[in-house]
Amino acid sequence: MPEKQVRDERRAKPPGGTREPPLVAHIVYRLDYGGLENGLVNIINRMPEGRYRHAIICLTRYSDFRKRIKRPDVQVFALDKREGKDLLAYWRLWRLLRRLRPAIVHTRNLAALDCVPVAFLAGVKGRVHGEHGRDIFDIDGQNKKYILLRRLCAPFVHTFIPMSRDLERWLERTVRIGTGKIRQIYNGVDTDRFHPPAGAREAPPDTAPADGGTFVIGTVGRMEPVKDPGTLIDAFAILVDAMGSAGARLRLVLVGDGPLRPALEQKVRDMGLATQVWFAGARNDVPAVLRRLDLFVLPSLAEGISNTILEAMASGLPVVATAVGGTPEIVSDGRTGTLVPPADAGEMARAMGRYAADRDLAQRHGREARARLENEFSLSEMVNRYLAVYDAVSTRTPMN
Repeated sequence: MPEKQVRDERRAKPPGGTREPPLVAHIVYRLDYGGLENGLVNIINRMPEGRYRHAIICLTRYSDFRKRIKRPDVQVFALDKREGKDLLAYWRLWRLLRRLRPAIVHTRNLAALDCVPVAFLAGVKGRVHGEHGRDIFDIDGQNKKYILLRRLCAPFVHTFIPMSRDLERWLERTVRIGTGKIRQIYNGVDTDRFHPPAGAREAPPDTAPADGGTFVIGTVGRMEPVKDPGTLIDAFAILVDAMGSAGARLRLVLVGDGPLRPALEQKVRDMGLATQVWFAGARNDVPAVLRRLDLFVLPSLAEGISNTILEAMASGLPVVATAVGGTPEIVSDGRTGTLVPPADAGEMARAMGRYAADRDLAQRHGREARARLENEFSLSEMVNRYLAVYDAVSTRTPMN
């Protein structure tokens, strides 16, 4: 069988004859719209160009999301890996790493973890692995096969980077990774790009009735089981019914795409809510959409640290979110938003209803959310922490 070519998106390298900075090869399952991918692009765009170069290796594919990369010297590769264990894809990865000769390989999440031994065999000296959150197949992190895989790969990893304290504790207590190998780093948000509106919020055009006065609830995320958008739709239907005639002024905006979307659209039609729910799809103007919401809701069954929650907070929105993973670390219950149990449409509807009935409360929690975001989740702090990890791994000296 002939070897499949590695597809790559090439970008022009900057001129100059000086010695190039060390290369970091980021390995992800795919480069598409999502929190993990957004965090990766933020790191690349904000890291000083003189410190490290970057390449992104996608085990499967990439989308137009790669256009968010602002640096001109970043190459994006696609290995077109098949589902399951595609041995030829690992061979292509080994050959690509031998050609690129990165100083550091940075893998992310379980789907890319088994690439760390490949990087070792390819002679990559620095190896970092990020844990961004769990998926629907292992929500509680207790899957014995996955735990074993992490333990087997751990000797090849110099530093594990969990996105939350919750994931940090899990790595220590369940996976049994030594504390000296773990450096927890929160995601950061671009507060210039994500910010509250200058004046009054305007409802998205697709949701605004002729007489105005809507209360717009929204979410951003892939439409897949672990994100549980169906529970949000159920909660919205409960709230519309509970508010009687005032329920006609409620609107729901779902930004994102994925395998559940056709069934969810049919579900909304069956509920008779098609005129009140907008399936916005994957969008490039998420900051503008957030500035047109009154309340942000994240119904996930599992999370690491949600970029979309942080972006909503930066946009001055109160947040209703499920109390899973690292979410309680960023949503202060009763101060910047409300935490609810996962998969509980009734509790979610009650939490949303409190904000719909009390706009002053919504605005107060939104202001608190923005203030906390500015103080604790800046992009500069995130980038500095990643630089410290890369510096320590590339020089193989202990970190303070």
